[in-house]
Amino acid sequence: MRTFDLTPLLRSSIGFENLSRLAEFAARGDEGGGYPPYNIEKTGDNAYRIQMAVAGFAESELDITVQENTLIVTGKTAETENGDRQFLHRGIAKRAFERRFQLADVIKVTGANYEHGLLNIDLVREIPEEKKPRKVVIGGQSGPQVIEGKREAA
Repeated sequence: MRTFDLTPLLRSSIGFENLSRLAEFAARGDEGGGYPPYNIEKTGDNAYRIQMAVAGFAESELDITVQENTLIVTGKTAETENGDRQFLHRGIAKRAFERRFQLADVIKVTGANYEHGLLNIDLVREIPEEKKPRKVVIGGQSGPQVIEGKREAA
């Protein structure tokens, strides 16, 4: 297994504690073997969609969970297959799966729908008011000054 030393990057960075965890997650590779296949699409300035090909699964066999900053999509096959079905070829891989996606702190899942064998999960980037750029006012003897790239005289 490869290990990454992120110490040089983290010396002057604050709040990037998850960077080490994400690097380890990426180094592990694709544990699911690529099943089911998926797309990640940018649908707007702050909107995204994950589209998964889950042919053969019913809506009731799919589960979507958001836990901390991880989106977990699982598919479990219902044991309703009766023994009188005999396949000559089984090319539709309807096997149980779990697919995980790491989400940034500002990414929220807004909805999901299932149609034509595709599971669509909609996401949006919502930047909280406290994380948006803001002016910083410095109070001094000569009065307040606004910092916004350059100083303005009071």
